[in-house]
Amino acid sequence: MDLLHILLLLGAGVIGGIMSSVAGGAAMFTFPALLAAGLNPILAIAANTVALTPGNFLAALYDRSQAPPLGWPFASLLLASAAGAIIGAALLLVTPIRVFTALVPLLLAFATVLFAYAHRISGWLRARAVARGETGPHHWGRSIPWLFPVSLYGGYFGAGVGVLVLGVLSVGTGGNYRSANVAKNLVTSLNMLVASALFVMQGVVPWQPALVMMAGALVGGMIGARVAQVMPNSAARAMIVIVGALLTIAFAWRYWF
Repeated sequence: MDLLHILLLLGAGVIGGIMSSVAGGAAMFTFPALLAAGLNPILAIAANTVALTPGNFLAALYDRSQAPPLGWPFASLLLASAAGAIIGAALLLVTPIRVFTALVPLLLAFATVLFAYAHRISGWLRARAVARGETGPHHWGRSIPWLFPVSLYGGYFGAGVGVLVLGVLSVGTGGNYRSANVAKNLVTSLNMLVASALFVMQGVVPWQPALVMMAGALVGGMIGARVAQVMPNSAARAMIVIVGALLTIAFAWRYWF
């Protein structure tokens, strides 16, 4: 890598770490940066997953006073989520590069729509939980059937998965954003860890760009954990939606035309 690519990956890592801690959406910045550095889409996903994992753990630890009780109900949620993530990562590894390249604009468009309607998604999930009497602090109810497919998508691509995880977990935290956000960081970091382990075992991680981006993401994760304590995430989400729409158009032009 030349100096320009190193600076690009560091900068994208910082922005991605901040976004991941505050609202999710890191891959909207980090994934295109890895493609710009010359990686093919599947290697870029592997590097992206490895690079962002420590920052998510750091963000969860930084605001650990808001973490949910780590008893069996939450542990079972983590296990189901990790199972979904590793299946998603395995599916990615058997997807031909040509097919995945064609899917990139669709996946980015899907992630952008998730961010655009994040508030409604969370509200809909909570309304269903209220109707079934499954809300309340740390009442996870039937979150597992929702979280498993969400985690599968996270292991496969990941962009926008934080929004879905936050929506599912906000049901079990009574709508408390900070508590749900810490739980989201714990769940997504575990998912990324198991997916990363699979990528490492399969030898598909390009370590140099992954480690450069990881350094930036660690700094961004610390900044974002502090920002998440004091700022509403609507502004960050609006920016991600705009960026996601522009990236969807750019990659559709690049890969489809």
